[in-house]
Amino acid sequence: MVSMTTNAGFRAQARAAMAAPRSAAVRRSSPSLVGASESALTTNRKSLYNRNATCRMIGHVDPRPELRSHGPVSCRAASYDYDVCIIGCGVGGHGAALHAVQQGLKTCIIEGHDIGGTCVNRGCVPSKALLAASGRIREMQNEMHLKAMGIQVGSVSFDRQGVADHASQLASNIQGNLKNSLVAIGVDIHVGMAKFVDNHTIAYGLPGRVDVGGQVTAKDVIIATGSVPFVPPGIKIDGKTVFTSDHALKLEWIPEWVAIIGSGYIGLEFSDVYTALGSEVTFIEAVDKIMPGFDNEIARLAQRTLITPRNIDSRTGVLATNVKQGVPGVKPVEIELTDFNTKEVVDVMEVDACLVATGRVPFTQGLSIDKIGAETDRRGFVPVTDKMEVLGKDGKPVPHVYCIGDANGKYMLAHAASAQGISAIENIKGRPHVLNHNSVPAACFTHPEVSFVGLTEEQAREKAEEEKFEVGVVKTSFKANSKALAELEGDGMAKAIFRKDTGEILGVWIIGLHAADLIHEASNAVATNQTIQDLKFNVHAHPTLSEVLDELFKHAEVDPPKQEGAKKSPPAKSAAAAPA
Repeated sequence: MVSMTTNAGFRAQARAAMAAPRSAAVRRSSPSLVGASESALTTNRKSLYNRNATCRMIGHVDPRPELRSHGPVSCRAASYDYDVCIIGCGVGGHGAALHAVQQGLKTCIIEGHDIGGTCVNRGCVPSKALLAASGRIREMQNEMHLKAMGIQVGSVSFDRQGVADHASQLASNIQGNLKNSLVAIGVDIHVGMAKFVDNHTIAYGLPGRVDVGGQVTAKDVIIATGSVPFVPPGIKIDGKTVFTSDHALKLEWIPEWVAIIGSGYIGLEFSDVYTALGSEVTFIEAVDKIMPGFDNEIARLAQRTLITPRNIDSRTGVLATNVKQGVPGVKPVEIELTDFNTKEVVDVMEVDACLVATGRVPFTQGLSIDKIGAETDRRGFVPVTDKMEVLGKDGKPVPHVYCIGDANGKYMLAHAASAQGISAIENIKGRPHVLNHNSVPAACFTHPEVSFVGLTEEQAREKAEEEKFEVGVVKTSFKANSKALAELEGDGMAKAIFRKDTGEILGVWIIGLHAADLIHEASNAVATNQTIQDLKFNVHAHPTLSEVLDELFKHAEVDPPKQEGAKKSPPAKSAAAAPA
């Protein structure tokens, strides 16, 4: 029998182990435990290896032969170090880890680069810092706009390095916050590039480093490795005159003339930054119009507000088939343009710099998913089910392995990755969950912003043609909104696309002041299966920009349901009158 004093001593040793410093590699147990007898260790296993203690000691195998038979100690199962191992710690991996811990799962993360992934370090976060600074510059340089509000300013200047530092410092701060939030709740962070040994075992390490690495086991594994910029053939990146968004965010110089290959979200946002800082921009787009993924009507208004008034032109229907690097201020960048249809070279442009914004590709190389009977598709994406389960070569889910975010290609947005991570954890917990990707909003943080959820009007009409229903479209303008007029920001509109027979919301698009913040009323309505009639009863503060959507939903008209057969009897007057 072990005395109460011994129990108290073990609890004290456990607390000491919890307070001991930990490395980023595999955690080691407290040396004080090595002296414990096998009897004491067995008797006190439940009290000693509680959830907090295992955060420090999971995976330990006692070196002594007489105790080695106990194997790895886990708070859930003796055969695994962790309940969940997440490969990658971008926004998706971070969101999955938070939800996993909240659900009582012992969790670790393996990250080979930076905590926060692309979004925090080389994407949405630092780009918003550049957009915020350049947006202020643009606003202060608009003398007519300010004069109309009774404001007079002198000449406006900026410090390029100061703007760049603002972006890098923000990324650093957010990265630190994310790491601290994980450590605070007991998530172990292992440093290294991960690869599968089997569907429960992950090995990790860094090239050329013998001091970093190891192997962990987990009941369930989530792949969250994200993506990298896609660079088309014929384009060589030097990071100075020919670069991707990863390099552009450093803002090492401001070219006089920038060609941007691609006019999606990334290209549009950087055109906003560069023109505010004094550059001229030329879009190079393969299809016959810029902003090809936008609703046509929204794209036309964006052309009038984001393109035409600025030093921006475009070359559409052409491919940049060969790009030769230049030297800043000395030698121009040469871009060979080839007709998209005829494949004939039609022109050669000379510009100061070229930003390649042609989308992203999954970062899935080196995972060794063949070890779990799976393979990526021809583009590198990991195929998954609606529940985020990885599909094997036989088309069946690989047990206990999931993939979220850009690596699966379902919807390459940071917040979509986070939502998928939460969905994966729900399925791991045995609560079937499928994310409705049509409810995931998207935004372009230009000035003014563009946001949407669901389908374009063109896509909705194609769907209606196939499924035989009528589409309803309703629109409203920012020019009718008091708050927008007070800001002298009346350029903008919102439109909703819905089924006339049921009121189902098919899509909502907004361009205007703070459009990225306004879209969530619509996206959450889609997520919770509310109809456009339901939204008419929402109350919005006055005067606010949210009233743009208030007016939008109130203008929608849905066809009344058709009466079929005999007239139904009226309902009972009250619940109390109904039979028991």
